[in-house]
Amino acid sequence: MHEPLEQYLEAFDEYRDAVENLIEGTVDLSQLSDQAVDYLTDPHLLTAVRYLASPAISEDDLKVLAEAVLSPSRLRANPDMAARVVQTVLLGLDRHRFPWISEDREPTEAERATAVTSTAALIATQKVQTARRTTAKDEQEDAVAECLATYGFLEVDRRAVNNVSHLPAAGHFCRESMFGSRKADLIVRLRDGRTMPLECKVSNSSTNSVKRLNNDAAVKAKTWLSEFGTTNVIPAAVLSGVFKVHNLTAAQSDGLTLFWAHNLQALVDFIKSTHR
Repeated sequence: MHEPLEQYLEAFDEYRDAVENLIEGTVDLSQLSDQAVDYLTDPHLLTAVRYLASPAISEDDLKVLAEAVLSPSRLRANPDMAARVVQTVLLGLDRHRFPWISEDREPTEAERATAVTSTAALIATQKVQTARRTTAKDEQEDAVAECLATYGFLEVDRRAVNNVSHLPAAGHFCRESMFGSRKADLIVRLRDGRTMPLECKVSNSSTNSVKRLNNDAAVKAKTWLSEFGTTNVIPAAVLSGVFKVHNLTAAQSDGLTLFWAHNLQALVDFIKSTHR
């Protein structure tokens, strides 16, 4: 069976059970606020709760909107906060999937079954998309590391780089490591002594490109330049997928040097140009 399909079916079965548990255990969601702690402190059930809304609310957004902490210990210690999280989700409840809520009645068996199936399908689809992006990103990092190794750079152990004394030696690189206050996918020490913290970004849509490039990699670039100085650091990103031109331009304006995964020779050529 095709791997993404296997991942989808596995996630669908897993979350169908969670959604069924959520709906049945809360009497068709009517008692969800009263049982908020029980359902928010289980990771699968928390995901099911987030997907009651349309669009689904991410954990990060839910923390901000509900002014809450989603760790099980904090939720158990503060039932009012847990109830606030549920109320925030219910404000965005998908009325098409759960029509009985706004109509103040019990659902039919068909409505209940449709709600379970469609919600589980939404979760499974997102899980597969996330897994595919992660796989693509890992493959991209491997390709960059192989390119560097082929060019003669040596891979060394990961480390936390709090100051220049912790950097790899010139001509060396390490994988995912803290560089100052932000994590880099790779840290490359160029042979002229400067450092290239490098991010690998995969975007499957122009909308995602803002999040992955401008709100993440470009923000890191500005942080690294501030922490280590413009003469010591060359923040960079290797990209693949779909990106809007104006987002690329904005990232470059923030100090991020861009390369494309399909043309890593350009990265090698740039590194060559930095030799003393």
